[in-house]
This record gives sequence, structure tokens and C-alpha cells, in this order.
Amino acid sequence: MPVFVDEKTSLFHLQAKNMSYIFRIMNGYPVHGYWGKKLNHQRGLVHLFRPYAKDFLDRLPQEYPQYGSGDHRNPAYQIRLEEDGSRISELVYKNHRIVKGKPKLAGLPAVYTETDKEAETLEVVLTDPYSGLEAILSYTVFKVFDCLARSVRFTNKGKQTIRLLRALSASVDFPDNRFDVLYLSGAWSREAHIRRRPIGPGITAIESRRGASGHQLNPFMALLSPNADEDQGEVYGFSFVYSGNFLIAAEVDQFFTTRVSVGINPFDFSWKLAPGESFQTPETVMVYSSRGIGEMSRTFHRLYRTRLARGVYRDKERPILVNNWEATYFNFNEEKLVKIAKAAAELGIELFVLDDGWFGKRDDATTSLGDWQEDRRKLPRGLAGLAKRVNDLGLKFGLWVEPEMVSPESELYKKHPDWCLHVKGRRRTLARNQLILDLSRQDVREYIIETFSGIFSRVPVSFVKWDMNRNMTEIGSEKWPADRQMEIAHRYILGLYEILERLTSAFPHILFENCSSGGGRFDPGMLYYMPQTWTSDNTDAVERLKIQYGTSLVYPISAIGSHVSAVPNHQVGRVTPLATRGHVAMSGNFGYELDLTKLTEKEKKLVKEQVARYKQIRRLVQQGDFYRLLSPFEGNETAWMFVSEDKKEAVVFYFRVLSEPHPPRKRLLLKGLDPDRVYRLGEKAEYFAGDQLMGAGIPLRLPREDFTSLLFRLSAAT
Repeated sequence: MPVFVDEKTSLFHLQAKNMSYIFRIMNGYPVHGYWGKKLNHQRGLVHLFRPYAKDFLDRLPQEYPQYGSGDHRNPAYQIRLEEDGSRISELVYKNHRIVKGKPKLAGLPAVYTETDKEAETLEVVLTDPYSGLEAILSYTVFKVFDCLARSVRFTNKGKQTIRLLRALSASVDFPDNRFDVLYLSGAWSREAHIRRRPIGPGITAIESRRGASGHQLNPFMALLSPNADEDQGEVYGFSFVYSGNFLIAAEVDQFFTTRVSVGINPFDFSWKLAPGESFQTPETVMVYSSRGIGEMSRTFHRLYRTRLARGVYRDKERPILVNNWEATYFNFNEEKLVKIAKAAAELGIELFVLDDGWFGKRDDATTSLGDWQEDRRKLPRGLAGLAKRVNDLGLKFGLWVEPEMVSPESELYKKHPDWCLHVKGRRRTLARNQLILDLSRQDVREYIIETFSGIFSRVPVSFVKWDMNRNMTEIGSEKWPADRQMEIAHRYILGLYEILERLTSAFPHILFENCSSGGGRFDPGMLYYMPQTWTSDNTDAVERLKIQYGTSLVYPISAIGSHVSAVPNHQVGRVTPLATRGHVAMSGNFGYELDLTKLTEKEKKLVKEQVARYKQIRRLVQQGDFYRLLSPFEGNETAWMFVSEDKKEAVVFYFRVLSEPHPPRKRLLLKGLDPDRVYRLGEKAEYFAGDQLMGAGIPLRLPREDFTSLLFRLSAAT
């Protein structure tokens, strides 16, 4: 039983496979006691709370701290009573219940269970008698994952209106500050770079105020013991299952304790709760590892791959594709597209994706978003005719869309200028020559659902690349009253989730890929609806080493879209070998982003070999356990590997950026193998014991050239 309750001491012990999380009700407050390695359940656990018997709130390690009653650290929530303007509340324990499995979160993405035997959920009910506010703290603990899923549901059970000013999903108080903080930062085309530094007095925070999770900071943070690395040390990971404005903060107080707060960013946020109304926070997933960063990552990978992603493609091998964007940009016609598709079919590629430029008068980025009718100048047979020709070549057909946007130069905008996010009387800021449709409005959502349902019903679309190319400005809506305007950013995200839920449910055969100028909305919330994401618009193989390595801290490889593009690379101008570009792209969901009709015969031969090789290792790459071996953030080399669950098969990738004069003899140490097995290496029938491969490694023989890469396959011989 994952949830233990000691009624005599009001102690709650949530126990996973290798993890325990313990808190207790003291003087009405849920007080945090322990999070770490699994402990046996016994009454003696009450000793964890002895130091706090007479503590003031400012020193008490709380599960869901409040504002205004003596705790001066970051609160988890804050309210304002509309009648008297007071901002004080005091949530205290009322009761609790234990639920088998995991209830769904209304209107929000979340990790899930397939049977009630997989998890238990503890719901702790807190109430503020003065205001009538009720908060239900939800904790789901899984039997096979060392993680905890937390969220909060607020309900106004009083007689006056309550305004939520802050509504975080989780708060955890640690007894000291002996941690490094780890997070991912970047920019467009430079996403998911790893940052690590010690924390100290004050607040270390990452956030988004852009309306989307963003290229700049991913909704993930981890606290690490200072000695923690890939393979050893304690790691506490926090991942927010949400696609809008977020805040993750680690605050060290005057007593050198650390409070981690996770949730919707309170900046420019409030939510009106009339009597009887409720508000559900998004979910925070908390992962514990006693065996370093790598084990934390593999826990996130398994959980998000199998219990966050959904649908037909969750466990299915993803198709190898070619996308025409960097091949043609807006300058194409049907015949050009069919030539690329024909070349793809000859090389063994399985899916052709038509990118931007197929609708309205879309010859550049200045027009036509919102006018989702085929441009018959380019596609005289329409989408259906093009799709048929692609299908007749033996390929599936995919389509790029950007449903959340509208161009001022479009028929839709001329007809409905009030349908975009805007503030009356203020200018409307353009980014990429476009505005954002107001998804807080039901009529706008219905238009999007009806429009794309029509396309997907009449065109044999098997893949959709769903793009979103700008962040929010002038966040307002004509449909909502003045006292609801600070709700619009969150209502937009709820509206987006409704659209995605309805479209993905109506068209389960379509593989949806999330994109936001690349990785601008690469977050767990989107993976609930779309099991993979276009990781970055930067397709340079060298830059992708850091982007994909960093992304793998949290996200499964099955979520990472990676393509081979032409050289010189369109983003940085670098020229790298086709073999190296292939190896980087084969370390994710594999595809091509170039004009296949321009390949030389030698290049075609290599591409055909890459496609055939990826088909052999695809399931292992997309579903296997991922181990990072060498970090591109720490040197000239990068390496990673994939291991099957039964440890009978593995594939290893090694990359060296620049050649070195008189280099030392190199051996690559592997991970994750069975030490007692004998493995066959490659096609030369060399045999090595698992313990030898992990302890002594593979000798590397490298050519004297820049941008080199190697691929090794291992299979168990015994």
C-alpha cells in the first residue's frame, strides 16, 4: 500500500519503490518531515517532527504555506476577500481520504494510471473558516516510479467572492541549503542548455511571463547534492505539467532552510472565485533519485513516455519523415513536392510532411494565417490531390498548421478583428507579422476545431506539425469583464487544451507533433496531447548535441524530433559530414529537412543506409533506457547510449567536434549493461563482457578530421 496513515500521530507516509515522502498534521498545519530514500513504515517516524513542536510558522517546514500569519517566506497561495480587501487566510486540516489510482484533473493534462493498482492518491482537505476557502491537496504516489504528483483544488464554500492572487501546485521545505540548482535555459535555436550552480541565501527562480513555457527557461528545476553527477548523489527533480506562465523558485531563508515553490506564475495572474466556484491548479511532478542525475532522467522518461503521452503512437514506432521546409521554404508547387516525395520513397522514408505556405496567399510570412484553404496556384488538386499522389508513392502524408495565429492580412482578421488577444484602444503588437487568436473565447475555439476537423476529415492526413510562433502581448479579451482580465493568459491555455483534447480524440490515427518555433513550448503539458516535439529550429549537428543532451534531462527520447538538414547549415553556416548529421538525428525521432532531389549518388547511398539502420534500432532509441556518457557542456566530446529493458541490446553514439593533435588513446566507458552478460560488438563479431565494457570501455579509433561520429551496436551473446 503506497499511502500509510498513522491516525494516532496524524502522520502520512507516501512510499514508492525506492522513495518515501512524509508529513504530519501539527496544530492544524500539514508539516513536512522527510523526502528521500525509502524508509520502513513505523510509528518511530514521528521523531522526524520533534524539532518543530513549538516552532513559529516562520520556521515550520510546511506542505502548503500561507501568507499573512507569520511565515515570511514564499507562500504557496494568497487570496483577497472582495468585500473587505483583506489578504489574510489560514488553511487548517479538516480531513483526508485515500483514493485508489489517480483521478483526472478537469481540463488539464496530467500523468495518469491505466489501472487503480498502479498508484494511490491522498487528498488532504484544508479549510479557512473565516473566508470559507477550501483547498484539497492532492498527492499521487506510484508503485513503480520514484515520483510524486501534486496539485491543489480550491473551492469557495463561503458567502463572499474570493480572489486567488497566487495558486501554486506544490511547495517543499528542505531542512538545509546544501544543494546545487540545475535547470535548462536558452533562446530560439539555442534551447535546453544546462545550467548548474550552488544556491545560497535569497531566491533562485526560473519563470516565464510570455504566455508560453518558452525557449528561455524550461518548466523544470532540480536540487542536487553538491557531489551529485550522472551516476551518484541525491537529486530532487521538479517538473511542471503546464504550457503557460510558470514559476519555480528555491528560497533559502535566514535559518539556511530551502523552500521550493512550483506553479502558475503569480505575475499578472488572479482568479475570481464566486461562492461555489472552484479552481484546479496544474500538476507538479516530483522525482527523487539517490543514484544521480541519470536515474532522475530515466524516471521522468519512463513516466512521461508511458503515463503522460497518450494515444495510438504512445508505444508505436514513429515514422521516418522528410519535411520540405528547408528544402523549399514558401517557394514550391505540387510537382516540386511530388519530386521530393518520390525521392523519399526511393530511399525508404515513410512520411512526407508539407510545411508552411500551402494556404491562402501565403508566399511569405506576412499574410493568410487564419485562412486555411488550399492555395490552388500551388496545389491545383488541393491537399487531397497532393496527399493521394504522396500515398500512391507508398508514403504517408503530413501537414504543417498554425491554428492559434492570425495575420492582419487575412480574410479571417478582416471579418473578426476582435478575435485576437488585444486591449481596446491599445496598439496591437505584431511578432512575425501575426497576432494571437483569443482562445479564451468559445467561438474562436469552435472555429479552430471546425476548420481543422474539416481538413482532417477530407484529407488523408497521418501527421500534423502544430506550430506556434510568437508569445503573448496585449493580454486581454473583449469577451470577458474587467474583473476577469488577469485570468486571460490561463484561460488561453485551458482553451488550447480543450482544442487539443477534442481534435486528438476525434482523429486518433494522426500523430501530432508539437512545435513552437522549435522548442518554445517543449513542456510536459503539450506531451499529454502530442507525444513528440520539434526540439529546435536549429538543425546544425554540433548545436544539436547540446540541445538534445539538455532536453534529455527531463524528456524521453521518443519526444525529441531531430532531422538531417543541408550544409552549409541554414542557422549557423557550419559544414558537417552527412554521417555525423545522421548520427545526431538518429538519436531522436529521425527525419530529413532538405531537398532530397539534390543529393549526389554517393549521398543517396548513405541516406538509404541511414534509413535502413534507423529502422533496425528505432524501437530501442524511442523506447529504450537512455544513458548519457560524455557531456557536450564539459568538453569536445559527446556520447550517449540506449539500452533495452532486458539489457540484451544496446546502441552507442559517440561524437567529437574538433580533431586534436597527438590525442591520447581514448576508451569510452558504457553504462546500463548487464555485467554478467557477454555482448557482441558490431559486425566484426568482437565479444566483450558487460563488466568490461562498463569498467574498461570500448577503444575508439578516430579519423583525423573535425565533426566525427561513431555508432556501435551491441547484442547479448549469452
